[in-house]
Amino acid sequence: MKTELITLAGDVPGNSIELRVLRFAGKDEKAVTAYLQSSLHGSELPGQAALHFLVPMLEKAESEGRIAGDITVVPQANPVGSAQWLAHQHLGRFEYFSNVNFNRSFPLLESFDASGLAAIDGPKALAERLKAQLLRLALPHEIVLDLHCDDESESYLYIHKAFLPEMYDLASALGSTAILSWDSTADAAFEEACTHPVLQLPEAERNAKRRAVTTVEFRGLNDVGVDTGTSDAEGLYRFLVHRGVIIDTDIDLKVEFNGPVTPLENVEMIRAPQGGMVLFHVDIGAEVEAGAKLVTVVTTPGDPNGDITLTAPQAGRILTRRSHRYTRRGDDLLKLLGSKRSDNARPGSLEA
Repeated sequence: MKTELITLAGDVPGNSIELRVLRFAGKDEKAVTAYLQSSLHGSELPGQAALHFLVPMLEKAESEGRIAGDITVVPQANPVGSAQWLAHQHLGRFEYFSNVNFNRSFPLLESFDASGLAAIDGPKALAERLKAQLLRLALPHEIVLDLHCDDESESYLYIHKAFLPEMYDLASALGSTAILSWDSTADAAFEEACTHPVLQLPEAERNAKRRAVTTVEFRGLNDVGVDTGTSDAEGLYRFLVHRGVIIDTDIDLKVEFNGPVTPLENVEMIRAPQGGMVLFHVDIGAEVEAGAKLVTVVTTPGDPNGDITLTAPQAGRILTRRSHRYTRRGDDLLKLLGSKRSDNARPGSLEA
């Protein structure tokens, strides 16, 4: 394993960040290559735990000459967000200066030529230069896995429709319960930025059987531990073996994904009509019928007349719910996977 430290100067004198990049050289130049990063949202750690346990597995494979394709791993992709704390709370989703989500507004390139991206020492803000550097690291690879998590959630994937059904193998390897499929989120998340050059190719040249680009949602914010991290690492390893990036004759992946594949426009985002205390009636993974009680917002504690109970707009599966229990008007509270287009569907990402 080769460790590379990439230093990006801060936006004012005396400040900088380090991006730690782990590289495993493959022995077969024709093999599929892979890029894995975690914690683009600095406070999301399940993916970081998975990579922590995956790296020793990769080192062992490397020592035994079983790395076929190049592998690049960035365990902490956003040192800026990792360092953002306020009043003892870790706030790693939005950049403090711009209030922009760290996983939005990536450059959408028309080809894999990254020469036009912001230079590492260019006259651009640190967040923009960091995004450019992450793209430079990822774009040479056919497999790009961006590891995230939700608030409270099952394990699921975001996958562009161009990569389905070929990527059912990843869902099987990771034990994902659902896939959210998309055409364009219009918000230029990292996954979209890595997918965009592929979609500019003629369909016959995209080679979907070799490519895999996705956002992996490893359950919820607090699902960080030895057991989950080890299990997720083993899932990532199984997938890399299945795709030929690693050679391991002891691994045999059965592709048996039977979960829902839900277009983004079919996802019901249940939002708080007013602020107040949150009382959930359903847990993640629950199958509900149309009209079922989902969550009650208590607007006037001690007076049930102020309670607002939200019900399911259609039948479906509860994929996620928020971890906070006191909410503001308009906050997202639940994701429900429906079988038809939501009446509230809108272009862009599901969440800010």
